[in-house]
Order: sequence, then structure tokens, then C-alpha cells
Amino acid sequence: MNLETIVFYLFAALTVFSAVSVITSRNPVHAALFLVLAFFSMSGIWLLLEAEFLAITLVLVYVGAVMVLFLFVVMMLDVDLVQLREGFWRWFPFGVALAIAIVGEMIWVLGGRQTAETGANIAKHAADYSNTKELGRLIYTDYVYPFELAAVLLLIAIVAAIALTLRHRSTAKKQEPSKQISVKSKDRLRIVSVPSSKKVAVTDVAKTDQVKS
Repeated sequence: MNLETIVFYLFAALTVFSAVSVITSRNPVHAALFLVLAFFSMSGIWLLLEAEFLAITLVLVYVGAVMVLFLFVVMMLDVDLVQLREGFWRWFPFGVALAIAIVGEMIWVLGGRQTAETGANIAKHAADYSNTKELGRLIYTDYVYPFELAAVLLLIAIVAAIALTLRHRSTAKKQEPSKQISVKSKDRLRIVSVPSSKKVAVTDVAKTDQVKS
């Protein structure tokens, strides 16, 4: 067993531990922090597989953006922990059965004969090998249609989320650019001629000052 295998098992054990802690932690902030640890461990496994671009993307996108948003929402909202724990043991057997099914599928796919033969024939890449370039080539050549389909599905999901959360309120004030462009000056501005007040003679003002003094 070489050093690379030891590091792989270390990251794998850390990932499994943090993933289990995410679903068993009672504090949502702790669960989010354990999820950050799981992402970091997975990025280490990606680095061992010579997929530096995916490892950096996992850290920058999920840890640097998504998890920060999760922590912000969890810490700003008043989360009822008692309500979150309700029904945990009721759905626990279903979760265990689902986890066993997923693990079985992974063992069947990754432990197959074809996968073992493919893994045995993997050769080390050259020093100037770019996995980012290879990933882009595969996405935009061999997997261009699945990539475009995934983009369309994400666009539909974004539009659906906006449409579901959009609420029109009569009390809310909003701008209407069409009305702002079509407005005319005479509709908004009126010039009024205001007559000046009665002029007071300078001598009267002087007499008043003398009386006051």
C-alpha cells in the first residue's frame, strides 16, 4: 500500500464521516459546516484522480458560494430545531434502505469486470496534460447534446422558480418604463402665475422702525 492509497482512504473516511454527521447533527449550522468538510474531502479525492479543475470548482462554487449562502440563511432565520427533528425516526428505515440501494448500485457499477479492466489500463498523463482542455473537448464534442439539454433544464428550473415565487401586490410600488417614456412635460409640470404681494413704501418701513426704536 503506497502513500497515494493511504491518502485516498483518509479522504474517503473523512468524507463518509462528514456526510453522516450532516444528517445526524441536530444543529443546522453544524450540519452545514460538516457539509463544507465533505466538500473539501471530495476535492482532495479529485486531486488524487488528477482532476484539478473539478477540485477547484468544487471548492470555489460549493464551498465559496453555495455553502456561504446556506450558512447565511440558516443563521439569519429563526429555525425551529424541534420541528426539524420531528419524523426523523419515522423515515429512518426508509433512509437506510435507500442508502443500502445506492451503495449496492455503486459496488455493482464500480466493481464490475469492465471497470476493473479499464482501471487497470489507466496510464499516467504527461506533465503538460490539461484536464480542463480535455473536459471542454469532451463536453463540446461527444457530450454536446446532453450538455445543451442540461442547460435547457436549468433554464426552465430558473424560470419556474421565479414564476412560482413572483407575487403581485397592489400595495407594492414599482416602476413602469413604458409610462415613464411616454410622459410629457405638460402632464407633469404646470406653470402658475402668482401675483406679487402689496408693495410697502420705503418711508412707511422707516417710520415703523423709528416707532419701534
